[in-house]
Amino acid sequence: MAQPYPLCSSRSASSFSSHYRIPFFTIIPSHSKTLLHAPRFSFQPFNTLQDAAKLDDPDAKSPSLSKKSFWVNPRSPRAKQLQQNSPHARSSSLTKLAKSLDSCNPTEEHVSEILNVLGNNVAERDAVFILNTMANPNTALLALKYFQQKISPDKEVILYNVVMNLFRKSRDFQGAEKLFDEMLQRGVKPDNITFSTLVNCASVSGLPNKAVVLFEKMSHFGCEPDGVTCSAMVYAYARTNNVDKAVNLYDRAKAEKWSLDAVTFSTLIKMYSMAGKYDKCLEVYQEMKVVGVKPNVVTYNTLLGALLRSKKHRQAKAIYKEMKSNGVSPDFITYASLLEVYTRAQCSEEALGVYKEMKGNGMDITADLYNKLLAMCADVGYTDRASEIFYEMKSSGTCQPDSWTFSSMITMYSRSGKVSEAEGMLNEMIQSGFQPTIFVMTSLICCYGKAKRTDDVVKIFKQLLDLGIVPNDHFCCSLLNVLTQTPKEELGKLTDCIEKANTKLGTVVRYLMEELEGDEAFRKEALELLNSIDAEVKKPLCNCLIDLCVKLNVPERARDLLDLGLMLEIYTNIQFKSQTQWSLHLKELSVGAAMTALHVWINDLSKALESGEDLPPLLGINTGQGKHKYSDKGLASVFESHLKELNAPFHESKAGWFLVTKAAAKSWLESRDSTESIAGLNSLVLGVPTMVL
Repeated sequence: MAQPYPLCSSRSASSFSSHYRIPFFTIIPSHSKTLLHAPRFSFQPFNTLQDAAKLDDPDAKSPSLSKKSFWVNPRSPRAKQLQQNSPHARSSSLTKLAKSLDSCNPTEEHVSEILNVLGNNVAERDAVFILNTMANPNTALLALKYFQQKISPDKEVILYNVVMNLFRKSRDFQGAEKLFDEMLQRGVKPDNITFSTLVNCASVSGLPNKAVVLFEKMSHFGCEPDGVTCSAMVYAYARTNNVDKAVNLYDRAKAEKWSLDAVTFSTLIKMYSMAGKYDKCLEVYQEMKVVGVKPNVVTYNTLLGALLRSKKHRQAKAIYKEMKSNGVSPDFITYASLLEVYTRAQCSEEALGVYKEMKGNGMDITADLYNKLLAMCADVGYTDRASEIFYEMKSSGTCQPDSWTFSSMITMYSRSGKVSEAEGMLNEMIQSGFQPTIFVMTSLICCYGKAKRTDDVVKIFKQLLDLGIVPNDHFCCSLLNVLTQTPKEELGKLTDCIEKANTKLGTVVRYLMEELEGDEAFRKEALELLNSIDAEVKKPLCNCLIDLCVKLNVPERARDLLDLGLMLEIYTNIQFKSQTQWSLHLKELSVGAAMTALHVWINDLSKALESGEDLPPLLGINTGQGKHKYSDKGLASVFESHLKELNAPFHESKAGWFLVTKAAAKSWLESRDSTESIAGLNSLVLGVPTMVL
């Protein structure tokens, strides 16, 4: 979403008026004692702009400032005439002229008709006053043309600058640029105010590239940018991603204490965010507060967006708390950013809190935000809460469930094993006019597989083909995962499905199912399969294949697949060695793959002892303490049981870490039977899904 642009409008206006003092009247106190019962002030208009400028010079001696005031009897016949000629009356008269010009037909004839009341000798102060009071740049252009015929050419730059400021206020850079070109064609030399106004006009018009071009032209016209223009350029350079120039000007702004506004700071934060320098975003935010610029909602939204990209949900929570304590009300973008941060980080309570706050503030929640909430609930297992949010979405009146909504709900019910709810949601999805996607079919495959409903798995596979959906690698991996949980007597039903879905995978599964001979042939087929699938599916597919080997009690094939996984760097950094500790890291492996790696490691330790290699003081197994995505079980609980069966002296010293001393490990390795293998692990693997997606 486009951000508000920094007009530096208050700065520009003050800079503009400091050059062209408007209104051009001053109040001079009377020194006559005869004025005790009369008005205390008399008014003297400036004759020229030079007179106005002398106000800035305390030593200036102007005849107009030395003139004495005089008292006029309000009952005198001349009082009305003098009142009509007073500066206030003239100011009011000129304001009416400006309003008439704003509303008249934009033709030279109408503009001239209105301005002819000024006579032939138009005072430059009156021209500037009228143009500065106007709001319509189109008629102002015609008025400018009129005044150019009446006023000395050496004052043209002032008139151009005043009209250009109208285009800035209207955010019409094209008109301002056209006026600038006309200036140059007429030989009028632009000054600092010209460029400052143009730069700001480009910024407010959403054209920072134009601002950069103009800024870099200034030196060609002998103009030196002031702090106001340079402050605006910090924003322009940041918006155009000229990082070095923006940073240099920003550093100069801090050193010379230029006035920077909140939007400029917001743009700097966004610039650093796009560059991936998230610590710099927070640094700019802190500097903003130090110099006394109050962050606004745009600043906070920009910063929250940066924290979203950097996945720093704790900082986002702290910034949001600070935003509310500073009295800045969050808007839709704020809440949307927070929801995105919390749902990605699976901070479920915080995300649901933001959702509740949005509803409490009467904000409409989009389908996209509902879907993100539902997907998060599916990931963290908040089934009941997701159901509530789903029905609140349907009754919201602002949006209705879409294909993504139904997919999230079906996935959630599938993961929690609620078959009837998943089927009901599928029917509602179809009745709402949405065809099941491959993502939905994949979830249903997992759901029926977990419920041991093999025939329904086959039915879903046939429906997939009937819908003309081509099975992708994720679907095939899910189908293979179901195979590892299916009773042996029903494996053939799924094997046919796998062969139709992916012939290479079907060939490898046949090797395992029928225990075909030929180690090299098997490795060749498995290697071709692993090289042919998507990178993100390689690890879960390899996990599933190894688990199938454990289920079918073919440990040699499991070791072959683990070896291929290591060779192809599907598995990395499993074994670690240092002078003080050897360790096995299994956190990203399925149960079967982890058990296979464990027994390979134990055999490697035995070989090391046999070859005379000395063991380190400590050996460890790191299983991690998390749970599998589709199961309440984790590797730690499975390993604790299996290590006891092996009579291994490893003990869980901290969550997910099993350690043993050198002496205990050596004694155990020397006493164990060298023929032990991974056979008999079926009871440990069955019931623990293998996919780690």
